[in-house]
Amino acid sequence: MTGKSYKLFSDGACRGNPGIGGAGAVILDDDENIIWEGKEYLGQCTNNIAEYRALILGLKGALSHGYKNLKINLDSELLAKQINGSYRVKNENLQILMKEVRNLLSSFDSVKVEHVRRLHNSHADKLANLAIDEKQQ
Repeated sequence: MTGKSYKLFSDGACRGNPGIGGAGAVILDDDENIIWEGKEYLGQCTNNIAEYRALILGLKGALSHGYKNLKINLDSELLAKQINGSYRVKNENLQILMKEVRNLLSSFDSVKVEHVRRLHNSHADKLANLAIDEKQQ
């Protein structure tokens, strides 16, 4: 598993901003097969917090399965640019989450973070909304 590369897609969903949030993440292998997926109900949060929490969910999922080389795909341009250092993280709550993201990222052998259009992140979005829907039933 150490030499293989994997794709992580993550997305946060929020019904209102702030509102009820959910996180979703999916990991694909080189052949585009889904090899892991996760979702988490977040309760009240902002959209940006949901995006961070979704990424953390996915990073923890990757680490728990030994996937050490990741191409991370995010439809949050803000989050992608903050991770890549183009934008500073000014919000205190996001600074705390960024520390956790950086700590998790340091456990990987290689990581590449890219912003993708929302339509390329539909599975993670579906999982994030499913986490909210299941909690509300």
